[in-house]
Amino acid sequence: MNVARPGTAAYRHLLAALHHGAGGTHIRGPHIDWASLMPFVLLGAGAVIVLLIGLFRDRHVRERVVPMLTILFLGAAIAAEIVRFKHRTSIVSGALQVDDLALIIDLLCASSAIAATLLSWRSRASAEAGQGEYHALLLFSVMGMAILVSAQELVTLFIGIELLSIPLYVLCAAEYRREGSLESGLKYLVIGSVGSATLVYGLAMVYGATGSTTFSGIAAALSRGTLSGGVLGDPLLFAGLGLVIVGFAFKASVAPFHQWTPDVYEGAPTPITAFMATATKAAALAVFLRFFDVAAVSAQDTWAPLLAAVGAITIIVGNVGALGQSSLKRMLGYSGVGQAGYMLAGVIVGTQLGVKATVLYLVAYTLMNLAAFAVIVGLERETGSDQLSGLAGLGARRPALAWPLTIAMLSLAGIPGTVGFIGKFQLIHALVDGSYTWLAIVLVIGSMISLGYYLRVVAAMWMSPSPAEAAAYPSAGISLAPIAGGSPEADAFGPAPLAGGSPEADAFGPAPLAGGTTGGVTGGVTGGREGGSGPLVAEPHSEVLLVAVLFGAANVFFGVFPSPLFTFAAHAGAALTGLF
Repeated sequence: MNVARPGTAAYRHLLAALHHGAGGTHIRGPHIDWASLMPFVLLGAGAVIVLLIGLFRDRHVRERVVPMLTILFLGAAIAAEIVRFKHRTSIVSGALQVDDLALIIDLLCASSAIAATLLSWRSRASAEAGQGEYHALLLFSVMGMAILVSAQELVTLFIGIELLSIPLYVLCAAEYRREGSLESGLKYLVIGSVGSATLVYGLAMVYGATGSTTFSGIAAALSRGTLSGGVLGDPLLFAGLGLVIVGFAFKASVAPFHQWTPDVYEGAPTPITAFMATATKAAALAVFLRFFDVAAVSAQDTWAPLLAAVGAITIIVGNVGALGQSSLKRMLGYSGVGQAGYMLAGVIVGTQLGVKATVLYLVAYTLMNLAAFAVIVGLERETGSDQLSGLAGLGARRPALAWPLTIAMLSLAGIPGTVGFIGKFQLIHALVDGSYTWLAIVLVIGSMISLGYYLRVVAAMWMSPSPAEAAAYPSAGISLAPIAGGSPEADAFGPAPLAGGSPEADAFGPAPLAGGTTGGVTGGVTGGREGGSGPLVAEPHSEVLLVAVLFGAANVFFGVFPSPLFTFAAHAGAALTGLF
């Protein structure tokens, strides 16, 4: 036997064969499109690097360098995404589609992550969870969103949705010494797991009915089917599409699968709530567009009426549920449910105009909510609470916070001159053009209902006296009692005191200790829901004001000059050209 030992002729022959291949040519690996893959590489590598840098013992490195590196990697990913505009391509053997729709949603998710990083800069959540771990999980979640919105086959889709969700389960419970944060993380874990299990069952059934895991293969199988038989007549397909709708509905906070949203939004650290409310919803709606308007577009007559009914229910449930809330985070949670119903309109009509309208509204929704949540972070650091009563007199004492929140509320309500009006107008246009005029009417009714709680926030800031003025002049107090339940005194002047507590301490924050400091831990940790039991700061930090003012101004700018948004939306619609 001629054994290929080192130095023998057989060994040299084996090396030559391996080097040149059977045909005498060099063995080549698969081509890798590094330019298109670069955003994913930057996010993944950034998460690992940030995690390792967070292990340094130097406090300055952990508290300053780690957030700055996170922003740097997110900015680099945004730059890599901008470069790839109008360069549509498939990568990783067709598993991912890098087109303008995916890139625009990636930009929204990365921008939301940058805002969340700034809002977390001096928060208790990042300090308790560990700076490296906190920001690495944030980057991994953005990477999951990027994979999800680019997915072109079922297995990749499920990998993306899990990579998106698992870091958020941990981040919601980042303030592990606070019961509300732990409860938020646990609820999101349980409900998210149920949603993921439902989704994977649905995807398996779709695969069983069509015999393909790729979106193109599924679309081809459905296009060959007929109503009397074939794939479109298979009950397995109907069951699979129904379960996929339920799985996506959990992630997008679509009724009746929205019950987790207000509780998780209220309990999670506010920067993470802001990130979830914007980036997660953008990714969920994008995958709705990808799957139903690409893979399942031939079965539109089957799923569109069901999705339209779900959208109408979502609009009513979300807006009515927000009316009685005294917590701003819970109110915005229910508001997000209603807004998800609006954005389903673009998916339902299954047209290029519908895609454009949904993407445009996603951009507007991101601008509106980041401005609002930035103000809530500032409010929590000042008053220790996210209650509506804490807004009393905000216009007089903190106009830099009051104006962005006012603009955000008016924009969410769809008042002309704001980006929210432009977005809703486009959604209504898409619905009417797609023969869903009745749903457009429901959208208008939902917007009218929403005025009841959006304008209530504006009135609290500009028409209610501050707690100090209300105490000095009791007759000037304006009741902000919720529509159902609650105490007028508690809503007008702050939460009711706890047993054995002082009304003054509850209305104006923790009673000062000797030396003029407030109770709680020291070291710059902030108070309230977002900061636990730490001392209250006199003014919101500069990074909080920056996020609030920047996104508040963007609401007005794009409301008056919406052309860049229309251009963005046109790019997204062009990405799906030929599929309708």
